[in-house]
Amino acid sequence: MIARGIAAVIAQAVAIVGDGPTLLTVDVDALDPAFAPGTGTPEPGGMTSTDLLWACREVAARTALVGADVVEVLPTQIGAADITALIGSRLAHEVLTGLGMRRGALQGPVAGREPDPLPVG
Repeated sequence: MIARGIAAVIAQAVAIVGDGPTLLTVDVDALDPAFAPGTGTPEPGGMTSTDLLWACREVAARTALVGADVVEVLPTQIGAADITALIGSRLAHEVLTGLGMRRGALQGPVAGREPDPLPVG
């Protein structure tokens, strides 16, 4: 994924799913422990929170999402200022935002807009 970039990986995943119903499950332990220390199996060298947040919004905005969940959030595991609980909450928020963007896009050009491009920097 690093060599191809998150945008290319998500574009391929969305193309594979196509118009079919989609279930999104987000495993927080895919994040580097710097971003989510309170998880069952921390993965050094994992994703950044920016990439995962963007990916969740994109998938929700570009697929026929029928369900989603966020797993492996164990904020009591490590007391790092609730950082893992915050990222878990924000992931759910990004999925809901993506759904809203998709719904707006289906209702007309005034309400809808294209999903945000991958943040740079």
